[in-house]
Amino acid sequence: MAEIKIVTEVAGRVCAIAASTGGDIGAGDDVVFVEAMKMEIPVASPAAGKIKSILVGIDDVVAEGQTIGTLET
Repeated sequence: MAEIKIVTEVAGRVCAIAASTGGDIGAGDDVVFVEAMKMEIPVASPAAGKIKSILVGIDDVVAEGQTIGTLET
């Protein structure tokens, strides 16, 4: 099984987590939401698979390009 990083494209504060570790997810499904510029921006799964880890929590500040989780395909 391949391991793929889930990466955020924006910097901001994690305001919601839509997926859970061990859960199945489809390509393009929302994993977390990042609040930036008073908007909630979804971070989508790059592929279908199973969530191996979520590396952030609610209210964590993330940087652009930061890995927020991993996915097994």
